[in-house]
Amino acid sequence: MKSLYITSVSRFSGKTAVCLALGKRFQDEGNQVGYLKPLSLQPWLTQGRVADEDAAFVREVLGLTAEPWELSPVVLTPEMLRVHLTNAGESDFFPKVQAAFEKAAEGLDILLLEGGGSLREGYVVGLPTPMVARELQSEILVVIRYRDEVRIFDDTLAALTRLGDGMCGIIINRVPNEVYSFVTDLAVPYFENRGIPVFGVLPEEHSLAALTVGELKDVLNAEVLTEYYRPQALVENLTIGAMTAEAALSRLRKYRHKAVITGGDRTDIQLVALETSTTCMILTGNLLPSGLVVKQAEEFGVSILLVRTNTMETIEKIDTIYGKTRLGQTTKLTQFQNLMDKHLDFVRLKEKIGLS
Repeated sequence: MKSLYITSVSRFSGKTAVCLALGKRFQDEGNQVGYLKPLSLQPWLTQGRVADEDAAFVREVLGLTAEPWELSPVVLTPEMLRVHLTNAGESDFFPKVQAAFEKAAEGLDILLLEGGGSLREGYVVGLPTPMVARELQSEILVVIRYRDEVRIFDDTLAALTRLGDGMCGIIINRVPNEVYSFVTDLAVPYFENRGIPVFGVLPEEHSLAALTVGELKDVLNAEVLTEYYRPQALVENLTIGAMTAEAALSRLRKYRHKAVITGGDRTDIQLVALETSTTCMILTGNLLPSGLVVKQAEEFGVSILLVRTNTMETIEKIDTIYGKTRLGQTTKLTQFQNLMDKHLDFVRLKEKIGLS
């Protein structure tokens, strides 16, 4: 049995998406696949038990039989952290991880392990990624999200410094079209020449990182003001309408499939937004818009969401989910799988981890 630990340097890099796509690919080739998230900082209650939301989602997609809480042996809740810091509870969590690993590995060809949001996580409870992967004898695959021309190098080299020989290679994710040749022509040879295998360079697909109108409604606890409401409609960009209508028009024209966040009393901004490619409007301050705005939104197929929070509070709530690709829709999962099939050297990855 082989194990592959998938981690990243920064949050929202695409670890869960990579786990899903690799898991499905391994399964398609006839392998028995398992999944484990050794440490979770995202408590999620299911069937009266604390688990990790990502683990539960991966379980569903890969058709695993283990319970969600068995796939996330250590879920760090605020209460658990306080007990740990006062030495009143468990001091060594690794045996629990080891036991879950051994149970999950039974009868498998490959076990996928998902790391936390960054390589900084886990130290406070003695479960940092480098130590856990080393003790479990797992190869480590690092997902590097492209952020800019400098950080792609620093992030990769920082990962190598922390992980050492345990790092089997990287996947570079979400590379914008305008810098794709820079990454493939300069960054990839640079890493390869330094002994860092690059298994794939995935171009950025805005629709994969998009939120749905339904997700926005749920996270904001919003009221829908329009009869027209498509919860699965995708929002690829967020724009704040806090300027003059004239300035807003040129700005709003730059972005397609967007959500416009503005005050419920800003009729001028709302009407301008309806002249551009807008998926939904989020009106803040619990201020109702004019009947004209609602009527035009209905005609243009734009949902209007009303929230009680102010603009800043609304943005902070959206930030908790924006960029976190759940791949909840079948089409998005299929799209990411196709992206991996096209841009990932799967044969090389299998050879590197010793899975014939």
